[in-house]
Amino acid sequence: MYVPHFNEMPPADVRDFVASIGSAQMVTVDDAGELHATQLPIVWRDDTVEAHLALKNPHVDAIGDGQQVLLIVTGPQAYVTPSWYQGKAEHGRVVPTWNYSTVQIRGTVTLRRDPAWLRGAVARLTDTHESAESVPWSLDDAPGRFIEGQLHGIVGVDIAVSRVVAKDKLSQNRADADRKAVAEGMSGRGGESVEVAARMRRDFA
Repeated sequence: MYVPHFNEMPPADVRDFVASIGSAQMVTVDDAGELHATQLPIVWRDDTVEAHLALKNPHVDAIGDGQQVLLIVTGPQAYVTPSWYQGKAEHGRVVPTWNYSTVQIRGTVTLRRDPAWLRGAVARLTDTHESAESVPWSLDDAPGRFIEGQLHGIVGVDIAVSRVVAKDKLSQNRADADRKAVAEGMSGRGGESVEVAARMRRDFA
């Protein structure tokens, strides 16, 4: 991923950003050179990312221990119209662009089939996402045999992280007046544009 220095996501923000999204596209290449991609909920612990695949997912047969994996975590994104720039009226030399935040995590995969590992990983994933609920659900709320049956239907994905690249493309190359105008314009749109505007305002609030 191309990351000009002014588009680098602050390192201190990367893990919080990934946790706030909570999922990633896992991309791999099989022995025949074919690409495979699956959207997965993830938990990033220390230098390891945990996830799991449905046993029936063809992606399971396309990867093996030691293979390189790319995880793409995509955050809020939005179109930027040049109509928001002062330069449109002054000289017209402006073009559209796209603002977004994303993190790419690379690492080496180990497939996990051990029931104890799977239960632990699923419990951590569940606890992470249930923490915001008023009455958090846990694995213990379901019958034990039912959970055991569900675990038999998945394969764990344990990724040892080797490299992380993180990007915030938030109009940092524009003048402050343009950036504020873009943030204001996005706030009026709704949807993900509002989230992009919020990320932009952290830099100049």
